[in-house]
Amino acid sequence: MAQFTWHQKHSHNGQSSDSASRSSDFAIRLCSTTDVQLRFLCPDDLEEVRTLCLDWFPIDYPLSWYQDITSSERFFALACVYNFAIIGLIVAEIKPYTILNYEDRGILPESMGKNSEVGYILSLGVHKKHRRNGIGSLLLDSLINHLTTAERYKVKAIFLHVLTTNQPAILFYESRGFILHSFLPFYYSIRGKSKDGFTYVSYLNGGHPPWTL
Repeated sequence: MAQFTWHQKHSHNGQSSDSASRSSDFAIRLCSTTDVQLRFLCPDDLEEVRTLCLDWFPIDYPLSWYQDITSSERFFALACVYNFAIIGLIVAEIKPYTILNYEDRGILPESMGKNSEVGYILSLGVHKKHRRNGIGSLLLDSLINHLTTAERYKVKAIFLHVLTTNQPAILFYESRGFILHSFLPFYYSIRGKSKDGFTYVSYLNGGHPPWTL
C-alpha cells in the first residue's frame, strides 16, 4: 500500500493522490516485519527516496522537499529497510496546533488547542512488492510510539488528508483507529479538476475532539 498526504492543496498530473495510492497489486510476502530494520533517513538516502517517491506517488516533489526530509530534524522521517534497500517510509511533522490552516483548526477543542501540538502525516509509502505485509502499520506504529513518549505529551492528535474516493487509504486508516473529522470540498486539484477530500484524525495523550451537542 503506497500512501501519501500533503499539508496544503496541490495540483499534479498523476493517476491518484493523497494518503494512499490505489493498487490492486497481488501481495507478495517477500519479507515480514521481523525481517526489516527501521532507521531515520539521512542525506545519503536522497536519490533513493526520490526514485521511490517518483514511482509511488503521482506528484513531483521539489528537490528541496527531499533535502528537508533527509536532513532536517523538523521531520519524523523513518525508513523501513530490507536487504539494504528502502522498501517503505513515513514522513510526519509535529507542529503547534495554533499554526494549523483554517480547515484543520477544529481537530481539538479551543481550550485544549492553545498549548497543544499535533502530528501531521505528509507521506507514507510502501514498495508494491511488500504491500499488505504489515510494513505500513509498522511505520505508523513507530510514529505513534514516538508521539506517545513522555517528552511528547503535548501532542494530542495525528491527522492527515485523503481523497474522498480513495477507499484503500480510508479503510487502512479507519482500521487503525482514525476517525473522519471533516469534509473538504474541492480540496485537491488533479489534472485541472477539483476533487473533494476528508480529514482523518487519531487522538492520543488525552486528546479528544471538541464536544458537540
